[in-house]
Amino acid sequence: MDDESPAARWEQRTEIPLFIGSLIFIAAYATRVLAVSLPSFLRNLCLAAMITLWLVFAADFLVRWRLGEQRFLRFASTHFLHTVVVVLPLLRPLRIVPLYDVIQRRQGDPRLSLYARVIAYASLSTLLLGFSGALAVYQQERGAPGATMRTFGDAVWWAASTLSTVGYGDITPVTRLGRVIATGMMACGLGLLGAVTGSFSSWLMQTFTREGDERPPGK
Repeated sequence: MDDESPAARWEQRTEIPLFIGSLIFIAAYATRVLAVSLPSFLRNLCLAAMITLWLVFAADFLVRWRLGEQRFLRFASTHFLHTVVVVLPLLRPLRIVPLYDVIQRRQGDPRLSLYARVIAYASLSTLLLGFSGALAVYQQERGAPGATMRTFGDAVWWAASTLSTVGYGDITPVTRLGRVIATGMMACGLGLLGAVTGSFSSWLMQTFTREGDERPPGK
């Protein structure tokens, strides 16, 4: 994508405000889930903020689609992350550094910088995904018959073990939607772990190769 294109200019202008909006969305959602004794008018205020921000995210998606000059289905399939964060606005913060765009735009920079960015993005994504997933699953599991997830601390522990692919099994979702969320988190955990491991391994290989090339012959 050309940096002077209308779509690129729109992204540069809106990325930071939308990221701040995504943090507000998560804060409002967390307040509704965790603050059970919150007055009803404040809960309604949080809900109104969430709906308003979701409409903003949806409008941003439509603007990007129009600026991209593609058929809707093609745009939705080729801009998968944009589509996901509209359907699941809790994942909107993952748009802060889209991995594909970073790789494409940083081709001429030192490779170490790219690897560091990939690891930083994966780490940030893990934290955001873990917190969002813990909130979403806790909302479904709280009070469910036979639930082993009784506190938000249990939900955080479960999210950490799930994303790290450890899966102790001491806490498991029992509701249908909770298990759907858990399946998505397992897949994301594998992807993020693979991204970090692959980037670190590639950096080590390049470092050792460079050191071998610089070593004098015969040594």
